[in-house]
Amino acid sequence: MLDLLLFAVLPYLAIVLFLFVSIQRYRHDPFTFSSLSSQFLESRKLFWGSVPFHVGIMTLFLGHLIGFMFPRQVMIWNSVPLRLFILEVTALAAAVLCLVGIVGLIVRRFTTSRLRHHTSATDIAVYVLLLFQIVTGMWVALGLRWGSAWYTQTLVPYLWSLARLQPDIQRVVELGLLARLHVIGAFVLIAAFSFTRLVHALVAPVPYLWRPLQLVIWNRVRPD
Repeated sequence: MLDLLLFAVLPYLAIVLFLFVSIQRYRHDPFTFSSLSSQFLESRKLFWGSVPFHVGIMTLFLGHLIGFMFPRQVMIWNSVPLRLFILEVTALAAAVLCLVGIVGLIVRRFTTSRLRHHTSATDIAVYVLLLFQIVTGMWVALGLRWGSAWYTQTLVPYLWSLARLQPDIQRVVELGLLARLHVIGAFVLIAAFSFTRLVHALVAPVPYLWRPLQLVIWNRVRPD
């Protein structure tokens, strides 16, 4: 029953919350659809945390997405040991970047007094969820090696069964504890996504490419 709740009910609950809260939040409070940047409060440490984190997380996301959308092609790629090794090393390097970035952001957040003052409970929740996912993901990568190979044959069929509304949890419940925790953490992160500042990922600043330049006027009298 617990496996059924975690791997057959939780995914749909997470997706419903993600869609419903995102739409409602964008309709009624669109200003909050941003990262609520703290760059004005501190910028130097932000660069060294934000850049590696975003590079790492985007690489990992695209890797998971490609494996989900094109499992057969990934299996063909992995049929050559050298290519499999390159893919594994690339994924691990991206995870290390992610870890370095998120740790840097956490240290920055709690060692800068002005940032501590503006830190909310949802900010802490975001850091905890992301750190949990990164650590468990790296642990799985190191403990259950060649993840890009078994991911396409174990988790991808499970995810597609969810998409077909015919959840087949047998494959995922047979995985090790760490892998199952990583999967559960992903669904919890999706469920919490739209309640946090992570929602800014849904509104990439594409209009910046063609919008006119903004005119900034200094209203205060500046000293000579």
